[in-house]
Amino acid sequence: MIKKAWKSIVIILVLAFLYLPILVLAVYSFTDATNIGAIRGFSLHNYVTLFTTPELVRMILGTALLALVSALLATILGTLGSIGAFYSGKGMASAINTMNQVPVVNADVVTGFSICILLVVVFGVSKDTFLPLIIGHVTLCAPFVFLSVVPKLKQMDSSIYEAALDLGATPLTALIKIVIPQIFPGIVSGFALAVTLSLDDYFVATYTKPATFDTISTYVVNATKGAQTTIKTALWALSTVIFLLVVLFTVFMNIRAGKQSGERQGV
Repeated sequence: MIKKAWKSIVIILVLAFLYLPILVLAVYSFTDATNIGAIRGFSLHNYVTLFTTPELVRMILGTALLALVSALLATILGTLGSIGAFYSGKGMASAINTMNQVPVVNADVVTGFSICILLVVVFGVSKDTFLPLIIGHVTLCAPFVFLSVVPKLKQMDSSIYEAALDLGATPLTALIKIVIPQIFPGIVSGFALAVTLSLDDYFVATYTKPATFDTISTYVVNATKGAQTTIKTALWALSTVIFLLVVLFTVFMNIRAGKQSGERQGV
């Protein structure tokens, strides 16, 4: 009994540590409070400000577009890289997997600064083109897509691919019709992870973004250094909206995975 009670206490403490700060922020986003402290009356002015201030709307839409484009490119590169490594020889596959680990464990500030030096200083690419920013986010996200797809490749039945080749299918046709459907859940997970990483990134964006453009992360950091109080409190609402979207997406994915598992068991 004591052991079970201790486990329950530890779980509750961990959950409180993870979610209580977000819940506090969410509560204050529905109040008139200008600082975290005494709770004032209920109000939706933070959400009205969030969705009616042109500066905030442009920042949110720009960040979302950047995340989707970067995640799409990273998903393509990461998926192709994982497939290439999977079907390569043992030595080549080991080398590719090792090289993929470097960006994962490397500090984001090093990645961002290195990309800035390479593209802007060495090759003379202007940051106003958004090219350094997109390349930086693709570089940040692609290795994680790679890691999401590899387990699905290891789980699939590779003999089906070989059978398709024996029956006359071209490698490209077999890849599209045989391999991709089997690893598609890993691709979706990798894409979702890439979107999250792009939305969350601060250091790479700081070094590679145009001076007139802000992502959510860079805007939030700059807003804490002297923005108007109405803007600061509107960011509480933004944090709440992002958290709710993540929760809904997670619930949807779990429900979908549960249905697919039930269908397989039914078959």
